[in-house]
Amino acid sequence: MAYLPAGMPTPQPTRDDAPFWDACKRGALTIRHCDACGRFSHPPMPACPHCASTQLGWQEVSGNGTVYTYTVSHHPTHSALKGHGAYNVAVVLLDDADDVRLVTNIVDVAPQDLRIGLPVRVVWETVDDGCVVPRFRRRDDVPSAQPRGVQS
Repeated sequence: MAYLPAGMPTPQPTRDDAPFWDACKRGALTIRHCDACGRFSHPPMPACPHCASTQLGWQEVSGNGTVYTYTVSHHPTHSALKGHGAYNVAVVLLDDADDVRLVTNIVDVAPQDLRIGLPVRVVWETVDDGCVVPRFRRRDDVPSAQPRGVQS
């Protein structure tokens, strides 16, 4: 089952980000990497935002990260979301890509269980038009968060 309902706009790849979306279709999370300064950057641009080099490539990363911030929306921001209920929009800080953050959704986690710092891993969802988007889910190798009000 899809996290968001059918009818949501899908990404329209550009010259700069088409390799990102192609990698997603293969189940690989790749991030723009500068051959000159060795740093990652996202979203993809024609030049490195750190050193202005155009010597750029793509490097696969693990897909592990942590929730940097999030919001839970109870109001539809698109007509396809009418009647869908609450959904989250999160920013995930990737573990192995400098300071790269991805805007995404956290799946299979109840809104009350979302928290900043929650360890997550990438999962893949095929949406309209065969587009594959990265979503994130709680990492299995991390114990569940303590219920609110419980101290360890």
